[in-house]
Amino acid sequence: MPARPKKEAARKEVHSLEPVDAPALGQSNGQPQSQQQEGRYVYGVIEARDNVGFGKIGIGGMGESVYCVQHGDVAAVVSKTPVFIFDPTRENALAHEHVIETVMKSNTIIPMSFGTVFRTDDDIREVLKSIYPSLKDVLKQMANKLEFGLKVTWDRDRIVEELKRENEEIHRFQHELTRKHLQSTYFARMQLGRMIDKALSERAAEVVREIYDGLRTVCVASRDNKVIGDKMIMNAAFLIQKDKETEFDAAVNAVAQKFGDRLNFKYTGPWPPYNFVNIRLKLERGSAN
Repeated sequence: MPARPKKEAARKEVHSLEPVDAPALGQSNGQPQSQQQEGRYVYGVIEARDNVGFGKIGIGGMGESVYCVQHGDVAAVVSKTPVFIFDPTRENALAHEHVIETVMKSNTIIPMSFGTVFRTDDDIREVLKSIYPSLKDVLKQMANKLEFGLKVTWDRDRIVEELKRENEEIHRFQHELTRKHLQSTYFARMQLGRMIDKALSERAAEVVREIYDGLRTVCVASRDNKVIGDKMIMNAAFLIQKDKETEFDAAVNAVAQKFGDRLNFKYTGPWPPYNFVNIRLKLERGSAN
């Protein structure tokens, strides 16, 4: 019996964002320089009327407190930091994620991209004020929802051999090449390669459609992301209700069992809804003003 896919606390790829109007920055080695101008590292936005604290877990390794900068009933979750380009080192990425995971335990959070830094609390309040209606709308839509990632890979060589046996057109073409002793010609190899690539794409699309069919009833929304490499056939994000996590987990395992060892499922989460909100881009642009 094939192994059941397990949820992994895999880390998302992160990208540094250049703070606007930041002073000239030198090499960092992943850590901020204390002599630089003080700023605020922003992890995300939550709904909060009171000033909530989340402990001394801020990014940078200095034990900075994570607190809220409020505008009305929304608040940015921040910690103090020099105005600095944070390298996306493992240590920094884990610190960023740790804060978001801590906040997620008791709040719906609109996550900011790694490396979002503002100069002052007032700058943050101005941005919160300018996009307040959008923030409220997204917070309402994302309330009590979580994101899970699902990457599916296959053994491409194994599938190619299956296609050579099972695909009538490819099988017939190969037989004809053998009969005419044309296997080694450039034209024959090119034509066979195109036929196999087309069949692989069709088989992948069919498999992915079956996976979605198995998960559709337990998710609120899904999103396709670009696959990486020639072995990956699916790189998707799923938005689910918090109280449906167990059902989603069971559905993923059921789908994985259906395909046995022909597919490899990598299942991660829960994450904040990175793939289902784009308001963070507006906030980043806001930091430029």
